Amino acid sequence: MKKVIKAKKGSVEKRIIQRLQEFTQALENGDDLSRKFTCRKVKSEPNAGPGSFGCHELLDRTAMLGDSVEEYILDHPSCVQNPEWYALADQAVTALRELYQRIGAEHLGNET
Repeated sequence: MKKVIKAKKGSVEKRIIQRLQEFTQALENGDDLSRKFTCRKVKSEPNAGPGSFGCHELLDRTAMLGDSVEEYILDHPSCVQNPEWYALADQAVTALRELYQRIGAEHLGNET
C-alpha cells in the first residue's frame, strides 16, 4: 500500500497530491470512478453522442486538459524531482490521452 500524504489546511499542493493518490488507488482497485468521484448527477443529452457537436466539444476539452496537466503538473520541476508525484501525474496524463483516443475513435467513426 502506498503512503498517502495528509493535506494540511491551505496547502493546495498537498491536496492535489492526496487527491491524485486517491484517484490512482481507486483505479488500481477497480472502483467505480463515477460513483466515487462524481458529486453530481449527469443528465444525458439526446444530441451529445458520437458525431455530435457535444462529443466534438468533449474531445476538444479532453485534449486541452491533457495538455494542461502535462505542461503545468507533469513537467513542473517539483513534480519531476519526486518520483511518486511524477508517477501519479504521468498516470493522469496517460489516462486523459487514452480517453481522447477512445472518444475520437467513436466520434470520428460516427460522423456523417
